[in-house]
Amino acid sequence: MGNRAKVITICGSLKFVNEIMMHSKRLELEGNCVLNIIYSMQRDKDDYTEEQFEILDRMHKQKIDMSDAIFVINVGGYIGEGTKSEIEYAAKLDKEIIYLEEQNRN
Repeated sequence: MGNRAKVITICGSLKFVNEIMMHSKRLELEGNCVLNIIYSMQRDKDDYTEEQFEILDRMHKQKIDMSDAIFVINVGGYIGEGTKSEIEYAAKLDKEIIYLEEQNRN
């Protein structure tokens, strides 16, 4: 199994759904195995019950567990609270964290 692809979980706000889709496709075409976000057509947290939101969060963190890295879609430097928690979770697991846009280190 020497040709195992890097497994990358996409993290980011659904307000950037177009960028998420574009970079997911690019990463896969570069030979990575991409685990993606569940898309909501409304892209609104209010579309889910609290229980459903917790399930989606737990499943996304399980994707991070299975990954070698996360790829953060941080258009304009924006990182929401959910994405921040995913970054912290990945960091605790010593996963590689890749940002679309360079982060300011203030």
